[in-house]
Amino acid sequence: MRHAQCIRLLANGRARALAKTGDRRAVEQAIGQALRLSDLHEVPVGLTSCISFEPYGRARTLANAVTSHVALRNTAQVLLDAEHIGDLVEHSSSSWSRSLVRLDVATALLQQLTPDIDHAMALGGEALQLCGDTPTGSVYQRSRDLHEQAGPWRDHSAVRDYGEEFRTWSSQPAALAMASSAS
Repeated sequence: MRHAQCIRLLANGRARALAKTGDRRAVEQAIGQALRLSDLHEVPVGLTSCISFEPYGRARTLANAVTSHVALRNTAQVLLDAEHIGDLVEHSSSSWSRSLVRLDVATALLQQLTPDIDHAMALGGEALQLCGDTPTGSVYQRSRDLHEQAGPWRDHSAVRDYGEEFRTWSSQPAALAMASSAS
């Protein structure tokens, strides 16, 4: 199993699916294997495309690992990996990737023992702005999930502001199309 597409299958498929079952050990094994494969293939430094048939680079693999760790509620690992790839994500040409990593970090910030509500909602708002009127299904779903997860703090001004921003953003035609496909 050394083919370049195995990276995608391990990081974007297997690890994320296993994370939803809560199998931490299997998730770590899949991510570790994907990272080792990423290191075997020569890819440019930076956040490689998620829609290309080229192999995932280490940063793209870690971006997918972040999503798996969110599902496991492994907030320390989410924040560590996101910090590790932060500059590469910020310099990525993909507004969707920048949005998705922000949404994953925002969710992790709410999952902490002491939630950082203001920072989480600020990141959520940035994610919506980055996508503007061209959302993807993943951005729509994660921004909606963030809104739902912030429910316990609905009286907090930052949560109300994000909720209003999400409602406005999700009422545009492209987001409405995503909402209907996500239902």
